[in-house]
Amino acid sequence: MSLFHFKQFTIQQEKTAMKVGTDGVLLGAWVKCNTAKKILDIGAGTGLISLMLAQQNPKAKITAIELETIASLECKSNFTASKWKENLELIQGDIKDFNSLDVFDFIVSNPPFFNASFKNENKNKTIARHTESLSFEVLLKKTSELLTKNGSANFVIPFSEKKHFIALAKSENLFPKRITYVKGNETAPVKRILLEFTKTKQHLQENTLVIEISRHNYTKEYIDLTKEFYLNM
Repeated sequence: MSLFHFKQFTIQQEKTAMKVGTDGVLLGAWVKCNTAKKILDIGAGTGLISLMLAQQNPKAKITAIELETIASLECKSNFTASKWKENLELIQGDIKDFNSLDVFDFIVSNPPFFNASFKNENKNKTIARHTESLSFEVLLKKTSELLTKNGSANFVIPFSEKKHFIALAKSENLFPKRITYVKGNETAPVKRILLEFTKTKQHLQENTLVIEISRHNYTKEYIDLTKEFYLNM
């Protein structure tokens, strides 16, 4: 599918290796960015999450960083075609090399997450999906450096990486504030988690989100979360 239409924007994704997926939509819908002034999207892909955040908070200035060339081109096109284009900036490059005089009060990332799985022969998909292109260590270190004292950092990662990711975050003085465990259906195991971190320890809020009752029959919770974005919700 070369075009993915949402209610208020469209994602051009004809050439990029990684298409619109549930993880990105979940994260973009789950975050609470209404009071943010400066947002950083690390590993922006085609710009899905940045555009979802722009829809939620049209006044925020959003900077998106994407390493892969083709994804960057489509991200730029998607930004330019949106009604929030004046507040969206794309930087093609590596977050490891990103040095900003600004700090951000909101950071979001759907990071690459396959550590040891078979690597797809498509180089662009490999970059998008494997942590060798952006390790959790680097991601969290840069997040801590670029996040304001009272800011919020938000991620979607595999459930299997939870303990490791939280431990790495703690070493960078980032502490979990919210965790949502995501299940495909009521009997399915948890495969993904959504996490919000802050620089101050707070009471941890935890809950579970079930996506489907049965195939393509979505739960009320999932519909309520995504209905402002998906066309048919």
